[in-house]
Amino acid sequence: MVECKTSDIQALSREFVTVAQKAATAVYPWIGRGNKEMADGAATKAMRAHMNHLTMDARIVIGEGEMDEAPMLYIGEKLGTGDGAPVDIAVDPVEGTNLVAKGMDHSLAVIAVAERGTLLHAPDMYMEKIAVGPKAKGCIDLNLPLSENMKAVAQALGKDVSELTVMIQDRPRHNHLFKQVFAAGAKVQMFSDVDITGAIATAIDELDIDMLVGTGGAPEGVIAAVALKCLGGDFQGRLLPANAEEVTRCHQMGITHPTAKLSIDDLVKTDNCFFVGTGITNGPLLKGVERLSDGRIVSHSFIATKNDAQFIETRH
Repeated sequence: MVECKTSDIQALSREFVTVAQKAATAVYPWIGRGNKEMADGAATKAMRAHMNHLTMDARIVIGEGEMDEAPMLYIGEKLGTGDGAPVDIAVDPVEGTNLVAKGMDHSLAVIAVAERGTLLHAPDMYMEKIAVGPKAKGCIDLNLPLSENMKAVAQALGKDVSELTVMIQDRPRHNHLFKQVFAAGAKVQMFSDVDITGAIATAIDELDIDMLVGTGGAPEGVIAAVALKCLGGDFQGRLLPANAEEVTRCHQMGITHPTAKLSIDDLVKTDNCFFVGTGITNGPLLKGVERLSDGRIVSHSFIATKNDAQFIETRH
């Protein structure tokens, strides 16, 4: 096997900014058109076409399906020229397809890349999650109540618990979390969809989010963990298989203890990784795709590699 050097990953990261940009700009004509399948198909086609020209030996380990059914980027699909760095890819061409279809905020194209064999092959099921930024790294424990985690995070941040802002998806299943935050006198920032953004927000001071907690998609949990690994933050997750069939799927994907607490190092077993996201519609992290009066398209991207993060505005 070809060794995947840190320099190889760094070189690829810039190429993947273009991959995410192409996906986001391909979706632009479909924003608010009520057709999430066409939006997803446009993004997938654009991503696949560009990735297949890259000098890499890549495979999808987290994608949109588990069989070769176009236009999905399916689990096990091989991409790139077959030469160069052996890498695994976790991807969601349109994170928030319903948001795009309805012309709503917070959708984006996301990609996480790591050296071969280092990403958890998370099945498409729910995952319990908790995420914090660098200052609170090592202070969270998914086995403890949220109230206890809030005390530990507040102490690490030098705040009173009542000064914390906790990001939680607006779902009935999270009512017990809302109650704990309010009981502590802290603030909740609710969101409708896309918890990857909320996890990343904990590591960006300007966004003033101290924690993300809740239950969401497991594949998105791995992608968020890659971003936080690069940003120096922390993340823990626990898969929540709903039935015996989902437990079996975990075993088939190499997860021997499906309900065990997973650290950020369990989810991403390397520092040799990166995250890229490009906004499709406006969100707290990134602006959406815009069209200028002269016809050019503007995209807004975020890239996180080891010890480095950048916001990039590009005119196409």
